[in-house]
Amino acid sequence: MPASPEKIGKYRIIEEVGKGSMGTVYSAYDSFADKKVAIKLAHPQYVSEKETGERFKKLFFNEAQAAGVLHHPSILNIFDADVDGDNCYLVMEYIHNAKTLDPYCKPDSLLPVREVVGIIYKIAKALDYAHRQGIIHRDIKPHNILQTDTLDIKIADFSIAMIIREDFLETQFHGFLGSPLYMSPEQINEWQISTNTDIFSLGIVMYEMLTGHHPFKADNLSAISKKISSEKPAPLSQFRNDVPEGLEYALNRMLKKKPDKRYNMGLDLAADLALIFEDLDKVDNQDALREKFETIENLGFFKGFTDADIWELIRACDWHKYPKNTHVIKEGEEDHSFYIVLSGLVTVEKNGQQIDSLQEGDCFGEMGYLSKAKRSASVIAKTDVSLIQVNASTLDRAAEDTQLRFLKVFVKTLIGRLAETTSILTKR
Repeated sequence: MPASPEKIGKYRIIEEVGKGSMGTVYSAYDSFADKKVAIKLAHPQYVSEKETGERFKKLFFNEAQAAGVLHHPSILNIFDADVDGDNCYLVMEYIHNAKTLDPYCKPDSLLPVREVVGIIYKIAKALDYAHRQGIIHRDIKPHNILQTDTLDIKIADFSIAMIIREDFLETQFHGFLGSPLYMSPEQINEWQISTNTDIFSLGIVMYEMLTGHHPFKADNLSAISKKISSEKPAPLSQFRNDVPEGLEYALNRMLKKKPDKRYNMGLDLAADLALIFEDLDKVDNQDALREKFETIENLGFFKGFTDADIWELIRACDWHKYPKNTHVIKEGEEDHSFYIVLSGLVTVEKNGQQIDSLQEGDCFGEMGYLSKAKRSASVIAKTDVSLIQVNASTLDRAAEDTQLRFLKVFVKTLIGRLAETTSILTKR
């Protein structure tokens, strides 16, 4: 690995802080302004390439031209851009302890819904400002959105931004530009780009932050393109059941295939998100979610499950409480769910006769889950009971490893239950 340069232009390099597809980012000291800055140094192998070097440099400095006209608290500031010998570099605002939104797009590290809405709200307002200044980002994705240690948001990397200002006359880059997983249908198909192209990409980011899954993920570019262009993503309810109806509406509107069906401007989206805050008091806060995690983590049923598996189930499953002497399942009813007892005691009764009792960590309802048949017995809470309810849609969209682990335990439980029943019958 090559050593970090000691100096770039007038800036003294402190250390490397990141690396991207177009350049390496260093923290540096600006002695003239007496402040710490960040410097993005273009990868030299791209700059020196005979056939594509000039195009790369133009693309690299496009960020300075685009972001240079923007002055917004949620957009990363660009201070300078220059060439120092073979070095092409940008001087940017330095964000202490900055991290991207990437970590918050995984099932085991999702933020509370309220925080997600707050982040998307800030991004929507910043994009609205950029769009009104004639700048379309074209590459909105978790990696290009920074969060500061004071929880502010900074949109970064305007390297492929489209500038549609009257005072900007240079030729723009067109064609297939961006990160395929975060492209809009018009980017994928190389149609005309508009401001709500960024709204679609932001919708993908919000979907990931709410579910831990990408709405259009596939094995190859052709399959990704098809999904983005023509397939609807799975509804949020297949991953979690605590999302307000208004938020699902907003997300669906952001991800409309036709641009004119989406929010026209970021401010329209921000206005809807502001209204949604009123519904978020009903959503579990982080302490409540952590309590649920600890409850499940300690149950024998979930031994061997990863933290990511458990977090997915926490958000996707229905959690219920039943007071003493109430029915959880009634004999003869249709109920295709599978239940796991978190606390309390239930009895299994058939034709009014008790045939089993179950407690914390036990499960019931396996046959109804598998056969979709009417329930052959009743399950009654004998104390106050807390349990989780799992159905097929709960697992359909979970990661494959999560499904396999769950089904392995499920089958083991079912075999044990059948063996127990067989033993009872042979003794009669």
